[in-house]
Amino acid sequence: MLPLRSDDVLATTRIVVPFEGDGEGVEDLSWGQLELWQGMRRRNTWMPVGYALPAEPGTTVADVVAELRFAMGRYQPMRTRLRFDPDGRTRQVVSRRGEVTLEVVDVRDDGDPAEVAEQVRRRYWDSDYDFVEQWPVRAAVVRHRGLLTHRVMVLCHLVTDGFGALVMLRELSERDPHTGPGTPVAMQPVQQARWQRSPAGRRQCDAALRYWEQALHSMPAGRFTGGGAAAQQPRHWSARLTSRAMYGALLVLAARLNSDTSPLLLGVFATAWGRVTGKDPVVARVVVNNRFRPGLGESVSQVAQTGLLVAELAGLSVDAALDRVRRRAIVAYKHAYYDPERLEALVRRVGRERGEELDIGCFYSDRRLIERDPSVDAPVPDEREVRAALPETTFRWESKGDEASERLFVFINPADGVTDINIFGDTAYVSPAQMEACLRGMEAVALEAAFQPTAAALTA
Repeated sequence: MLPLRSDDVLATTRIVVPFEGDGEGVEDLSWGQLELWQGMRRRNTWMPVGYALPAEPGTTVADVVAELRFAMGRYQPMRTRLRFDPDGRTRQVVSRRGEVTLEVVDVRDDGDPAEVAEQVRRRYWDSDYDFVEQWPVRAAVVRHRGLLTHRVMVLCHLVTDGFGALVMLRELSERDPHTGPGTPVAMQPVQQARWQRSPAGRRQCDAALRYWEQALHSMPAGRFTGGGAAAQQPRHWSARLTSRAMYGALLVLAARLNSDTSPLLLGVFATAWGRVTGKDPVVARVVVNNRFRPGLGESVSQVAQTGLLVAELAGLSVDAALDRVRRRAIVAYKHAYYDPERLEALVRRVGRERGEELDIGCFYSDRRLIERDPSVDAPVPDEREVRAALPETTFRWESKGDEASERLFVFINPADGVTDINIFGDTAYVSPAQMEACLRGMEAVALEAAFQPTAAALTA
């Protein structure tokens, strides 16, 4: 663990928190864990997720200790480590009991506890993680003038996806402090892995891969050309676009189509990316939460996987393109639960049959967990109001580095009153100009769909 260096820190103490819960043993990774693990290896990261947030007034260290003990006992992924076997397989190892550390960081009277909490989060985030020896959770509290002011929690993403984190937060807020952690009714990863080997699990995977095989054969060739530009140095870039105008246009669309904004934004992205590349059909791997499947809705675990969206947009209006993407996405979601290792083998086989190496490294994820539906109180703007907000749109490059990324990854971020989008790209495959054109194009498509729905989806 990296040291915490701050002139504001008075002292740091560590509390050992013993825990115990139901279930233990060694099992294959679940499909959701395995797909994420493959991505972690491609990008050489342990994918930390977490926060540094103000604590509820009156929270004590004892409260946090009790909550941490409860979570470690109730949720098997929080007491799961990995084992790398000689056969090359990675397996999950669940322990029934153990000890985890809570750091207590005391800040000087004239120090800034919020800044110290953020420094602790960054320290947890940036420190290496041992998948075999360490628990996938790092926790701390910050005290200032004797009062607990902030809480810090960083998890390895293998513990849970975003929707599982919401379940955890709800159950923690509803827990009875006088009872034990109990046993979750939803399937935990060990149970998931066992079901996935069952006849029912194999049938699910077989059906999903039949869809993927058909989709892979329909993909256009040469999907990542970098626009003819050479790779940049540093190679991996990211950018962000924030647009109140796009948010307003999506409200108009949502009201007209009686839809939430999530499928609309996916259609906007697919259309914009098709314009940038000139390729049809448009192909993207869309992150699917899989929470609609039996036993997974309330599971605190990593169950999200990617579905393959394939949508032919040539000859369609923008309005029709958004509808087609919505319908094709539903089919992709249905087939987003499968064995990632079998998928890898399928991609290699279809590539050999097509005489090319298939590249399906275009990813899209809507990270908004609660804000997908426009507020019922949000007024629907008119065209004049939406276009008046265009000068407020901001685009900026956020990072340029050598840390590996996917070919292209677009994220829709939680935001209040604006549409906020990140794009990450490997400039050996997607040029900076293409990345910027994609984000600015999404804004343009959203406004066209709202106010010029008969415009052509793909331009010549």
